[in-house]
Amino acid sequence: MADPKGFLTTGREVAETRPVAERLKDWNEVYVPGSLLPVISKQAGRCMDCGIPFCHNGCPLGNLIPEWNDYAYREDWAAASERLHATNNFPEFTGRLCPAPCESACVLGINQPAVTIKNVEVSIIDKAWDSGDVTPQPPERLSGKTVAVIGSGPAGLAAAQQLTRAGHTVAVYERADRIGGLLRYGIPEFKMEKVHINRRIEQMRAEGTKFRTEVEIGRDIDAAKLRRRYDAVVIAAGATVSRDLPVPGRELNGIHAAMEYLPLANKVQEGDFIAPPITAEGKHVVVIGGGDTGADCVGTAHRQGAASVTQLEIMPRPGDERGTGQPWPTFPMLYKVTSAHEEGGERVYSVSTTHFEGDEDGNVQALHLVEVEFTGGRLEQKPGTERRIPAQLVTLAMGFTGTDQENGLVRQFGLELDDRGNIARDADYATNVDGVYVAGDAGRGQSLIVWAIAEGRSAARGVDRYLTGASDLPAPIRPTDRALTV
Repeated sequence: MADPKGFLTTGREVAETRPVAERLKDWNEVYVPGSLLPVISKQAGRCMDCGIPFCHNGCPLGNLIPEWNDYAYREDWAAASERLHATNNFPEFTGRLCPAPCESACVLGINQPAVTIKNVEVSIIDKAWDSGDVTPQPPERLSGKTVAVIGSGPAGLAAAQQLTRAGHTVAVYERADRIGGLLRYGIPEFKMEKVHINRRIEQMRAEGTKFRTEVEIGRDIDAAKLRRRYDAVVIAAGATVSRDLPVPGRELNGIHAAMEYLPLANKVQEGDFIAPPITAEGKHVVVIGGGDTGADCVGTAHRQGAASVTQLEIMPRPGDERGTGQPWPTFPMLYKVTSAHEEGGERVYSVSTTHFEGDEDGNVQALHLVEVEFTGGRLEQKPGTERRIPAQLVTLAMGFTGTDQENGLVRQFGLELDDRGNIARDADYATNVDGVYVAGDAGRGQSLIVWAIAEGRSAARGVDRYLTGASDLPAPIRPTDRALTV
């Protein structure tokens, strides 16, 4: 145990964010650089090293949290990094982007603020990079087997790295012009600067992984031909089909899916555009959807100089404390104020959009909404609550419905789907097609980054066993597993 009295003597202290007025002028990460390390050892000392560490169960990766907390408390950063990487290929991604179900399952969180697990995690990995402790790990020998990975998001990258280190020759196919999937073009720079992706890609290249960008399997290369070219295939193409809002006026100019809007802002940071083709500058912006993607749209609109930003959510406002139906150690739906919400804008709950209103040129100008409430277990409109709000840019951030089936990948492989429209797989992540596996959102449906990495690692084990008859790769989860947080 790090500090036997740490949870009694030290209060929770989280990463310090830069002043709103300062960070709105740039796209850098919102946190004060270097602000965590001076306090992180004491924060790690709050970990009680529980006899039954429920944080393990809260994390799909099975992260060895008490172990690296202890090393961080003792400032043995190299050992902490080793324990961190034992279960997680990319802790700098999860430490910045995961909603931290591990903290919701923290035993200390029963009656005190939980350990700042995410902050400890990101401090360890950032220190490891700065100290040169993160190095390529090429295999000692090659197996002679080849694997194609379709998709370069967290699931695809995790699967590719594990399989490369196992000695297989791996090529990652990405339809975008850069590697990273939604990490690259869905996550704004202010949440995670892309340097973190770039140096991991260089590490993977040094280990032997090959990357093929601007190649879409199903369109540019026939999926069946790809299968014949490689000994095995891992599909990690994500759940990229955005949920739409089919109400009158949807066809008006200025209404976009979040993943039409957000990538363009990232492309500006990559140097592809001087200004984004879709911008919030000077406009009244409405974001439909109250989740993390919606918050990303809010923060992006602020930085682009929106005249106003309003975020709509059809569900009621979550509570500030756990409800009786969400007891510890489950992941509770609580009211959350992200860095984007700190920067301004209005959040409106329990409302539904009825239609959009446009001008004579076909551009959206306003949005009409109505309040809703649960009646008999169903959402019903409340008469007399209709109102109109200005909207010159609308982003739809209502989640995703499944993997892309328009490009031919599913049909060309001959893949079976489950009753939710995801690619069906067995306990080894194998599909109905011999040698074809699926990991991440393509098989699970829209989920968290920790699930994606865990599934990529698990699918890699299934592929390794298929190719060699056995595998020493770890397998954090099976597709049927559910953590306490789900």
